[in-house]
Order: sequence, then C-alpha cells, then structure tokens
Amino acid sequence: MTSGDSALSDLNFQRYTAAQARELRDEVETIFRDSYIDAIESGEEFESPEAFMHRFDAYTDPARAGAFELVIARLDGEPCGQAWGWPLTAKTAWWDGLKLDEGDQASFTAENGSRTFAFSEIMVRKQFTGKGIARALHDELLEGRPEQRATLLVRPDNRRAYDNYRRWGWHRVGTLRPDWPDAPRFDVLMRDLQQAHVDQKGAAAR
Repeated sequence: MTSGDSALSDLNFQRYTAAQARELRDEVETIFRDSYIDAIESGEEFESPEAFMHRFDAYTDPARAGAFELVIARLDGEPCGQAWGWPLTAKTAWWDGLKLDEGDQASFTAENGSRTFAFSEIMVRKQFTGKGIARALHDELLEGRPEQRATLLVRPDNRRAYDNYRRWGWHRVGTLRPDWPDAPRFDVLMRDLQQAHVDQKGAAAR
C-alpha cells in the first residue's frame, strides 16, 4: 500500500448544508488560504481571501442558497480539503456571459433545477497534496447526484487542474467570464453524471 492509499483509507468526509457551512466560515477560509498560497501571493484581487469569502457568503446566502452542499475531507479530524456546489435553477445567472464552442446556446443553458449541478469549488491544503485527496473529494461531491450533468469553470492556464479534470471525465464546451469583480475568463467544462454513475457501478461490480 502506498502512502497515498494509506492516507485515503483514513480520509473522512462530512457534508454540510448552506446554513451549516456558514457556521464553518473560519474553517472554510483556512482551507482556502492553505490551498491557494501562490495565487494569494500573486496579489490578484479575484484570488484574495476577502474576494473568495465574499463569493462564499453569496453562495450560502439563505435567500439564494437552495440545495448548496459543502463537503470537507478530514484526516484524523484535521480538515485537509473542501469542495462545494449546487444544482442550477431556472433563474440561475451561472451561464451569463457563456460563449459556446458549438451548438444552440438557448437549449444548452435551459435549467429546471434538476438538469445541471454546478461544481463550484474544490481545493486541498498544500500540506496534504499528492495523496489523491482532490480526486476523492471530487468523487464524493458528485456521487449519487441526480442531475443529468455537471459543469465547472477552470482557468485555461491552470494545466495541472485542467489535465486532472480531463482524466476525470470532463470536456470543454466554451468560455465564460463570471459577473464577479476582477473575474478572469474561464473555460467551461462539462461531465455527464448519469453515464459516470453507470460506469462507476460497473467498475465496482467487476
């Protein structure tokens, strides 16, 4: 057994609603600060802890949070990473600014609350990287999701994350610049959730 396998065997996940997540605000910020050290030091306003926590507060606002879900991974009680997301509703602004590579944009962005899961954030504290925790968090958040598909945003120059997402079954469909102050332009990735669930069940049965 490798050290990564050993770490994953001791990994525990805890799930939180929006209201519960707001009570863990300090912990959420600590995980972010220890995960995005280089980005924070770059001085880019969008990557500042203040900007990040402002977005977190908006995502978990009781007036708009809906089915927001936070997953925190812990090793021996120590938080080592987190991921969160929510299903897109008919009134979502998630797709604002989308430029599809191909296809009809109106039909692609039509949401009803059960079509698309927005995979908003995933991060692992720097001292815990290299153990497979990011993939484990990714799979934990998406496991059992009832939506047809999932979407996420990734910087085109973030090659490590981009390559990981491709290996995990994501593909690019276009670009988007979110309506947040100083937001960069992201690539939009998609993943078929229902087929992924079938593949995972088949692999488990073999």
